[in-house]
Amino acid sequence: MGVDYYKILGVDRNAKDDDLKKAYRKLAMSFNPRSADDIFAEFFGYSSPFGGMGGGGSGVRGGSRFPGGMGGMFGDDFFGSAFGAGGEGASMYAQHPRKAAPIENRLPCSLEDLFKGTAKKMKISREIVDASRKTMTVEEILTINIKPGWKKGTKITFPEKGNETPNVIPADIVFIIDEKPHDVFAREGNDLIMTLKISLVEALTGYTVHLTTLDGRSLTIPINSIIHPGYEEVVHQEGMPVPKDPSRKGNLRIKFNVKFPTRLTYEQKAGIKRLLAP
Repeated sequence: MGVDYYKILGVDRNAKDDDLKKAYRKLAMSFNPRSADDIFAEFFGYSSPFGGMGGGGSGVRGGSRFPGGMGGMFGDDFFGSAFGAGGEGASMYAQHPRKAAPIENRLPCSLEDLFKGTAKKMKISREIVDASRKTMTVEEILTINIKPGWKKGTKITFPEKGNETPNVIPADIVFIIDEKPHDVFAREGNDLIMTLKISLVEALTGYTVHLTTLDGRSLTIPINSIIHPGYEEVVHQEGMPVPKDPSRKGNLRIKFNVKFPTRLTYEQKAGIKRLLAP
């Protein structure tokens, strides 16, 4: 990221030359005399791109609005008197701007939100530095567009929306998707898992599953197989949308917790033996 000289001077990019001179002289008031080229290198962290501050250069890379370089614009001794050795202002700009660490926030989402997709609006307050280098607090609304099928851990980044401070690039604000627990479904990748409690009689004689999907549809799923421990009924294309292709979905996997009786009478045992005898 290049240095924004206009921002440092606190002027508009369309400012006239006289306004630039005044702004620069104002900024230079608190500094002591020193070599212009040395000052530039310390101030901005690299060698002068102006071909020499003393007026011999051709301006900014690729041409400049300042013929003869910035030294030619302000006078040969202007940059030399702009910054002082050891001055407070000099030390403030002596280093390259560093990037502040990202600010991370959890964003809890329901399975319904992650199934259908939604937009969430988050209000933030941040400090910015205006053209006169004064700090002010502003409020912004960030819109997070959640796509169908997004998973826990997905990150949404808003670059440089943190506080502005001198010589620091504002932090990125990062929202990290989290999944709220659901009363009916659990998620495994792109599959949805549903666990039902049924009786032994239902497991042996047949069972019909009635459920409401995450997008509000009613499903009726008859199960005619004998439901044994570990049995799963798989309903294809009724899971979560695949993030890269929401037209495709994972599967709905229905698991069963078969409740066995804790006791049987002699007559019940005898009846079961008669029914189940080979």
